Amino acid sequence: MELAAIASAAVPGLTPTGVASAPDDAADFHSAVLLDSAGKRWRVRSPRHAEASVRLETELHVLRSFTPGVRANLPFLMPHVAGTVRQDNLTTFVYSHLPGSTRTIEQLVAEPRLIAAELGRIMSAIHDLPLELVHAADLPSYTPNEFRQRRLNELDQAATTGKIPSSLLLRWENALEDIALWQFRPSVVHGDLHEDNLLINNGRVAAVNGWTDLRIGDPADDFAWLIAANDQSFADAVLESYSVAGKGAPDRHLLRRAALSAEFALAQWLVRGISTGDDDIVAEAEEMLAALESDIEEYGGQPISVEPPVPTHSPDVAQAIDRSKDGSDKLPPVSIIDPEPTAPDPTDPDLQKPGTTHRDPSDADPGESAVSSDDTQRDAGAAIAKAPASTDPGHPEDGGDEERPAGERPTDSDTQMIEVVADPANKPGAAIRTHP
Repeated sequence: MELAAIASAAVPGLTPTGVASAPDDAADFHSAVLLDSAGKRWRVRSPRHAEASVRLETELHVLRSFTPGVRANLPFLMPHVAGTVRQDNLTTFVYSHLPGSTRTIEQLVAEPRLIAAELGRIMSAIHDLPLELVHAADLPSYTPNEFRQRRLNELDQAATTGKIPSSLLLRWENALEDIALWQFRPSVVHGDLHEDNLLINNGRVAAVNGWTDLRIGDPADDFAWLIAANDQSFADAVLESYSVAGKGAPDRHLLRRAALSAEFALAQWLVRGISTGDDDIVAEAEEMLAALESDIEEYGGQPISVEPPVPTHSPDVAQAIDRSKDGSDKLPPVSIIDPEPTAPDPTDPDLQKPGTTHRDPSDADPGESAVSSDDTQRDAGAAIAKAPASTDPGHPEDGGDEERPAGERPTDSDTQMIEVVADPANKPGAAIRTHP
């Protein structure tokens, strides 16, 4: 009822006669599809908190940057904002309705392989958008190393919670320290691509929603949600279509980084729950992390490294691992601010020990496959399929990417309509999510 009333205020002449719930990021938005007296449909998104409201305002900025000429060359439709209403510090948006309805990830996998080909073509079209579109809109942009360093910083923050299994910390750090894995070509990234933002009509992907997190970064992030399908052949089919449709061949480690992004979304969900004081999110994240650890231990998990190096742990990760080993859970959180450097002791024999080195990307085996096809391996779908949204690294100007000495880690819907009723709160979605 509230969303219907807000929509009436946002769009003059709109008289709602029916409403249905609409899939969305339930932790951030209230959403519904309205039917008006003229038989037209509208989508309403109302933020639950200030950060979600900012994301919707960013989306409005993004949609305005897509000129009619750019939209005409895309193989899908995009939403159009019909009106807004501001209440206190939150802004609700009303969009013109787009054709089609959503599918679950399981339904997409069960569809004919035409859907996989459609997805690859659409993702390629997004990633081939001109970088100037993002720059002109003053949206986030990251080089491969900037992106990797920010993920390392997020790993440090997650480690200070003391709630991440040590085996997962080691696994993720190994992948983030594997320089060969991060030689990708930065491209325009949707940033929140998943099944709830895809509208299927007559067996084709008709429209793409959810443009709140557009940026320049790692194209693998837009593949992370496919890991939740727990169907390697489906992900491979999407990648094959993507490779054919794209202007350039994707790097061979794209699906490895996508699997890492899918797993790491659980840690980001945990950190979010702690920072917002939401015990339900924390408990859910801990449960999924434990399931992920168990599945990887039993089945091996998706490969996420080219060749796991011997990591040189950051203080936060190292202490978190030690706490896990000795069973101590009473140590205070470790500060993510590096201590003041002290002069080395020239008599220290450890100074004579050789340092850890990484394999140079040029030494990688040219024939190495980007994704293992070993039937004994299975990705941790039971846990990852429940993973909530991943977090966008944010703007470079927030202080995370200033110049640092070399080697120093930064510290820092066709839905049946019913009479207008109140829409109950939904539990966070089951698929991978990417948030800012």
